[in-house]
Amino acid sequence: MKKKLVIGALSLAAAALMTQPSAAYDQPAVNLGFTSFLDGGPPAGPGWYFQQYAQFYTSDSFKDFSAPGDPKVDVWVGLSQLLYQSDQTVLFGGKWGLDLILPYASFDLSERGSPLTANSGLGDLLIGPYLQWDPIMGENGPVFMHRIELQTIVPTGDYDEKKAMNAGANVVSLNPYWAATWFAAPRATVSWRIHYLWNDKNDDPNTPDPEIRDTQAGQAIHANFAADYEVIANKLRVGLNGYYLKQITDSEANGSKVDGKEQVLGLGPGAIWSFSQNDHLFANVYFETEAENRTEGQRVTLRYVHHF
Repeated sequence: MKKKLVIGALSLAAAALMTQPSAAYDQPAVNLGFTSFLDGGPPAGPGWYFQQYAQFYTSDSFKDFSAPGDPKVDVWVGLSQLLYQSDQTVLFGGKWGLDLILPYASFDLSERGSPLTANSGLGDLLIGPYLQWDPIMGENGPVFMHRIELQTIVPTGDYDEKKAMNAGANVVSLNPYWAATWFAAPRATVSWRIHYLWNDKNDDPNTPDPEIRDTQAGQAIHANFAADYEVIANKLRVGLNGYYLKQITDSEANGSKVDGKEQVLGLGPGAIWSFSQNDHLFANVYFETEAENRTEGQRVTLRYVHHF
């Protein structure tokens, strides 16, 4: 069967190197650790937003994976996001918006005897119409705010079925989510973003078996979560952040089920520095654990938000 090593915002198809044909490693790129604190709403109300993300991921632990040599991979990922939040109510009190994200991935592969190969380049375009609800207000300010987005991942990225690691996944994925922030105390918040993931078939998989015509990654649930405390009023928040991915159905090859569901948990510290209401810098660190059928490593994410 085809397999993919997935690292944050990129897919790594590594079927030709596997010696365990039941293992998975084939989930596409999803949001693990890119978003964290105050995720339930835009920081400055309606209008245009630009966000730039930079993430570094490193791993030399390939769980449930057997290949020659001792592979290690470092990955630089960039996401450029353009978002429009309207002030027009359209459904159930929600105001419409549109989210566009273009990724880029660059691999630094230390093969150390492993025949893994990489294909850096543009990742798959993310398109997401959404509904944003105004904050629910209390006596001391906002209490709760949330959003629903119907996100689709379109296979526009660089993909080469002969490469073990690719920036694009070569599949259409539906990845809707619900994001919310609860203002637990005047200076403390808890946020979450919960995704459901469905993947279409890959009709051009990376596989050494010519009998395999198509593959399909199983459905999954993944979430980002964070809690923060305001240390300096309107300037600095610090806290803890994390993410979790759990594959809930089997992957398939030629329509037949294969074993090996993916799982990973990442936890670490983070902070936000607000230059003004319109400009914010997020910094998050994650240490992965409990990985199954995927890499386990560490990642650092920087995110800059600007409201025009």
